[in-house]
Amino acid sequence: MGPIIGTIIAFIIVFGVLVFAHEFGHFFMAKLVGIRVKVFSFGYGKRLFGTKKGDTDYRVSLVPMGGYVKFAGEEAMVEGLSQPQELKPGDFLAAKRWQRFLVIFMGPVMNIVLAVAVMSFINMVGVSVPVYQSQAPVIGWIEPGSPADNADLEPGDKILQINNKEADTWQDVELAVGTKPDKTIHIQYERDGQVFDMDLMTESRTRYNMGYAGFFGKVYTQVHMVSPGSPADRAGLRTGDVILEIENEPVYYYHFTNIIEQHTGEELDFLVERNGDQLHLNIVPKEQGRVGKIGVSLTAESLTRQYGFFASIGQSFSYNIKLIALVFNFIKELMTGETPATQVGGPIEIANFSYAALRGGFLSLLSWIAFISLQLGIINLFPIPVLDGGQILVLSLEGLFRKEFSPKVKQVIMQIGFAMFIVLIVFVILNDVVKRLPNGWESLLPW
Repeated sequence: MGPIIGTIIAFIIVFGVLVFAHEFGHFFMAKLVGIRVKVFSFGYGKRLFGTKKGDTDYRVSLVPMGGYVKFAGEEAMVEGLSQPQELKPGDFLAAKRWQRFLVIFMGPVMNIVLAVAVMSFINMVGVSVPVYQSQAPVIGWIEPGSPADNADLEPGDKILQINNKEADTWQDVELAVGTKPDKTIHIQYERDGQVFDMDLMTESRTRYNMGYAGFFGKVYTQVHMVSPGSPADRAGLRTGDVILEIENEPVYYYHFTNIIEQHTGEELDFLVERNGDQLHLNIVPKEQGRVGKIGVSLTAESLTRQYGFFASIGQSFSYNIKLIALVFNFIKELMTGETPATQVGGPIEIANFSYAALRGGFLSLLSWIAFISLQLGIINLFPIPVLDGGQILVLSLEGLFRKEFSPKVKQVIMQIGFAMFIVLIVFVILNDVVKRLPNGWESLLPW
């Protein structure tokens, strides 16, 4: 029951923060332009406690899943009725069109602001990131039998482009390959000063259908923890050490464990980097479960990046702008079929990743909240009825034609949007479920 309860709690935390920030955006702008807010609630359902100040009931409600804002005169808008005969000052429908536009627009904007603010905070506190991700994509190791191995790529080859897009870092390569499972990708690479082109057919890995090529960077292994009394401890290996070589051969994170397991009882010469210095340690793997172990937990070589106040904001803007471009590119490739729909995550996947982030610690959870908040803000701006973007589109068209749409037209738009929304929700939930079935969507077929 632990993981189930943990997943529920993590989802409530993440979803609660995102929705509350979104609704606060609507609330803040409504107050700013003079629209009366009848209720500003943290949570849904029965009112537990609160206070009334002016026209607004500030309350805490039973179900802590975000919150909501209720505007004066909102009933007429929600029910699709015509405007009241007598509009009261401060009613939502009595406000000017540009004021209503700003109130609706501010919800998604607040999610984007939250993402920028959270990442700025993380950048100031300091975040541990894998070293290889920002390095030039020079191949360090190739998995035997993988697509890269069959395509005759070699360690030392430098990847220049994937599908005619520049690949400056390993992060660029991972994104380009990961979104192309079971697809032919065009790779331009450099070897010994000469540039070559080739096509490579990727594989699909994990239930998320992530593209896999089988080549990796020069990712060194860093010691995360050393077990007391283990071979590594007795030899002097310490937390934070980076392992560069074993027996004068470069050794990378992806195959480090295999090397250790295959040399039980043999004394191995480790070249280790510690605080900028290099030293040699002799370690003898001890047999455990028929394979060699040295008593360490490992991670890819990482470093902590920390920025000043203004630099952290600049880094956050840069990161989020890049992420926005990736979101739009993902949607484009999803619509063209280049990216499979199985890579779309719904509420079940969000809950699972939220739990993993929660277990990763406070900064990990904050990073996940920022990531999801940005996507929620962007998607909410899409011109789909029932989303904020749909209402923004209607208000924009009314402003363009300088004419208020009739209640009947608005009602039809909302009904179409609601139908689209239900189809989308059903799809993403089913998509989350079929990822856990042995044959994916085929498991739902009766034949």
